[in-house]
Amino acid sequence: MKIFKCLIPLLFSLPVVAQRVDRITDPVEWVNPLMGSASSGDLSNGNTYPAIALPWGMNTWTPQTGPMGDGWQYTYDANKIRGFKQTHQPSPWMNDYGQFSIFPETGKIKIKEDERASWFSHKAETAKPYYYSVYLADYDVTTEIVPTERAASFRITFPKSDSSHIIIDAFDKGSYLKIDPANQKISGYSTRNSGNVPGNFKNYFVIYFDKPFVVNRHTANDKSDGRTIEISEDHAIAVVNFKTTAGEQVHLKVASSFISYEQAELNLKRELGDDNFETTRIKAKSVWNKTLNRVQVAGGTVDQMRTFYSCLYRILFFPNKLYEIDASGAAVHYSPYNGKVLSGYMFAGTGFWDTFRALYPFLNLMYPAINKEMQRGLLNDYKEGGWLPEWSSPGYSDIMVGNNSASVVSEAYLKGLRGYNIDTLYQALLHGANHEGPISAVGRYGVKYYNELGYVPYDVKIDESAARTLEYAYDDFAIYQLGKKLGRPAAEINLYKKRSLNYQNLFDRSTGLMRGKNKDGSFQTPFNPFKWGGAFTEGNSWHYTWGVFHDVQGLINLMGGNKQFVNKLDSVFILPPVFDDSYYGGVIHEIREMQIMNMGQYAHGNQPIQHMLYLYNYAGEPWKTQYWVREAMNRLYKATPDGYCGDEDNGQTSAWYVFSAIGFYPVCPASDQYVLGAPLFGKITLNLENGKTVIISSQNNSDANRYIKSVKFNGKPYEHNWLSHHKLFDGATIDMQMQNIPNKQRGIKPTDYPFSLSNDK
Repeated sequence: MKIFKCLIPLLFSLPVVAQRVDRITDPVEWVNPLMGSASSGDLSNGNTYPAIALPWGMNTWTPQTGPMGDGWQYTYDANKIRGFKQTHQPSPWMNDYGQFSIFPETGKIKIKEDERASWFSHKAETAKPYYYSVYLADYDVTTEIVPTERAASFRITFPKSDSSHIIIDAFDKGSYLKIDPANQKISGYSTRNSGNVPGNFKNYFVIYFDKPFVVNRHTANDKSDGRTIEISEDHAIAVVNFKTTAGEQVHLKVASSFISYEQAELNLKRELGDDNFETTRIKAKSVWNKTLNRVQVAGGTVDQMRTFYSCLYRILFFPNKLYEIDASGAAVHYSPYNGKVLSGYMFAGTGFWDTFRALYPFLNLMYPAINKEMQRGLLNDYKEGGWLPEWSSPGYSDIMVGNNSASVVSEAYLKGLRGYNIDTLYQALLHGANHEGPISAVGRYGVKYYNELGYVPYDVKIDESAARTLEYAYDDFAIYQLGKKLGRPAAEINLYKKRSLNYQNLFDRSTGLMRGKNKDGSFQTPFNPFKWGGAFTEGNSWHYTWGVFHDVQGLINLMGGNKQFVNKLDSVFILPPVFDDSYYGGVIHEIREMQIMNMGQYAHGNQPIQHMLYLYNYAGEPWKTQYWVREAMNRLYKATPDGYCGDEDNGQTSAWYVFSAIGFYPVCPASDQYVLGAPLFGKITLNLENGKTVIISSQNNSDANRYIKSVKFNGKPYEHNWLSHHKLFDGATIDMQMQNIPNKQRGIKPTDYPFSLSNDK
């Protein structure tokens, strides 16, 4: 007994070693779709919802805890569910379009959503990418959902009841339902949207029941021919009723279309057919595992594995398919620009201001076939709407800045995608780069000033002028790169190369930061580098100063050399998280998210600064990138409801994590290079679409051993701070030795630095 007492202090003082996972065969089971769902308008921990869908699927299903029309349609802290909703929402800020819901009840019929909402517990909820289940306590009913790309199966388990019923809610703003008891079918449409669509927009849907029902919902506007009942009004709701025995399961098959009822029926027949609920679930799980297994990781902790695959899952929704497959097997789509049904691909639900940075680069590396479809979709955007979108939801949305379609188009072609009309897309880039669009977020707002002065002035009533200038300059670089590849005339190419240096016009040598500039050439005054908004978009000068993706060396030169540049980078973490919110008249959630993360002025919760951690590689101190990238992954991400540090933003913030965990990041997407960080896992296998593999092994990798000692690329010593996309695409083995102290002799020569336009010979 005395021996045992002596051992107690020793046992409790031993270090806890996290369990390492050496192999994953079922990656979809490591995904937490609830990651990021504990969010609100005041504080985002992701602003996500559990998306029950297939990768890039046209439709997504989610439990609805928020009221109709609320962008926060599911929040983890809610305790009631009011419907199971088909959604196309890319983010709460953009809200939804083409939504309707299904909801089971027992007992007294409760139609209004606040009254019908049922208590639930996360303890009786199962959320997986391919399957959702929850127990509705007020009705003693369990609802299960499994998805396809444009359809879904429901399995609803009822208690013994003479009054079991299902509510079909087509939402307000104009909707229609047709109830056909003889065929156990309900069809209808919803027109509810958040703008950006033509007047004839409808989401048509069909629902089949495997159990006879009687109609219980009637309104003054009902029409009946004795066989069917039609409800057409601002807010159409149908209620069907049946008797159930204890544990009886009622199955529904649901499909929708933006084109027609006939197309919805075709989508249902093609994607569900005679499959039962379990078969659909097995197929959906198989699709997810096949898609997730493109990236296999091993040697991480349980938490790291869960976070990695939860982030990878989130990447694989954006943008979503807006096209359907007609009876002949051809792709067709409803155009959100002209309201016509046309042939070809169409995608929606993404903002390039976010996703050009890492999401599209990840698609180009790991899923190029789907991005090839997306490029064809962009051609149709341009042909049907006259412009490339910068934010589609599903049509042109007037939000955010930049002309970053230039990066999305250029990068895809530069990284090898072919089989579509790149010449027309290039003309679309030139058109967007030289004209203002019908809304400020299409084309280039302030382009006349930008092309004449080399910047968008601060004092001409164009908000966020410095942010626009910096992004236009990078976009011009992307056009320059594509123009070179296509062999365009030298004068044209050189024009965009020259414009890509316009970032220099905003650099204030007195502060070493980017600063708004007036039309007469003077800098804006007074200048507070901690002021959010004004000259910048959802950030301040400390965030945007680094937005020179294509010419970091040029920025280093402006700052006076490597030492001054590194000191400036270090200052981001040393400075306190102070802020000036006067432009907004209050603290916006992005400010609050920076303030509470305890990383100084580093605001990872928004996109402008996310690449900044990798910039030490350009100034000969790559070990600082290795340190800070690991810190950001450790501190700011976890597969929990509060698992993000700001808006997830259409897969971008997840793509940052996935790239960083693999060990590199696309600082300049419109180049061939990825900038090195350090892998999070002991072994990573990239199963490329062309059949080749990239295997990244890191010996002695741990949280302490986060620094690279040495690298071998295909067996040969490798000193560069970057990797080539095209060499990776040929297949590669990368072996790294890790250690717990920085190697200050590796990657320190200018010849080892990543690409910068100023060094391009």
